[in-house]
Amino acid sequence: MSGPRLTVNLDKIGDNTRQLVESAASRNISIVGVTKAMLGAPDLARTLWANGVGGLGDSRIENIERMRGAGIDHPMMLLRTPMPSQVERVVRSGAMSVNTEVGVLTLLADAARSAGLTHDVMLMVELGDLREGIMPQELAHTARHVLSLPNLRLRGIGTNLACRNGVEPSAKNMGDLSELVESTESTCGVEIELVSGGNSANLDWAFGPTATGRINHLRLGESILLGREPLHRRAIDGLHTDAIDLVAEVIESKRKPTKPSGQSFQNSFGETPEVVDRGEIWQTILAVGRQDTDTADLQGPAGARILAASSDHLIVETENQMQPSQVLTFRPGYSALLRSMTSPFVAKELHSFPTN
Repeated sequence: MSGPRLTVNLDKIGDNTRQLVESAASRNISIVGVTKAMLGAPDLARTLWANGVGGLGDSRIENIERMRGAGIDHPMMLLRTPMPSQVERVVRSGAMSVNTEVGVLTLLADAARSAGLTHDVMLMVELGDLREGIMPQELAHTARHVLSLPNLRLRGIGTNLACRNGVEPSAKNMGDLSELVESTESTCGVEIELVSGGNSANLDWAFGPTATGRINHLRLGESILLGREPLHRRAIDGLHTDAIDLVAEVIESKRKPTKPSGQSFQNSFGETPEVVDRGEIWQTILAVGRQDTDTADLQGPAGARILAASSDHLIVETENQMQPSQVLTFRPGYSALLRSMTSPFVAKELHSFPTN
């Protein structure tokens, strides 16, 4: 197939999933496999489920509906607080939703009542990263509101760390979460089934020496897909870090100087590049750009050095001249993967391959 494409090895992703699920189970933690980076691809969802996840999670109701439409009836979570304009779709999807706003919870209850359904919710609490979350002192009040609504069921309390400000999940904030859960149970007279400590950034804590307390649930995406943890972008021992590749096609390769000629101002992205004159090089251009991926989050193959990118072109220094129609294969990071999966100009190939 010509053109830029993502190639996804589902067997390697399955291996990663199974290893993480087994390690987490030894700590009494269940895993939700997060599908959002791959737009709720049904084949990915089936792979995650076949390898032991306890549920599937996605931040877009459209992706959850895609999986439901493909016949996937496993437990699902909507990982972003529902938009008020989408509460009816959220309720009909049969997915538990995470929530932080009393007004949205009331709308969900109204939608559930109209549909004759009961909707499960997880309340998210703010523990320092300053993305979504109820302030700890307001948690009991919000829980009581959920309990007062007959068409909602309070199934969990969770938190999210590391996504906005890179705050590390630690014994301190995970201990705070456990204490908040127990305080809410005591105050509201309810038992909380699921206590969700966070995402792939939690793995060092979860597999470390500290007691896990009440945390029995994690939501994993990057560690499963890319085999690494997000805090330091380190590979996780035993996991595949090469399950996903971005393949791009050469459209030009010429000997060119490294120093531009003429007076330079801002480029098309408002940047003023600093260039070191290294003489002439083999400059190779590939038919993929910032509209297709996060070019700063690509790891090139040996002998290829990424120099720059525009909307539609990736400029690479290669050791030798290449021919149009030849390809180079890059390893995407999480940001590059998200953008490539979203681009309609990047083909997606999900296959099973031997993993040796």
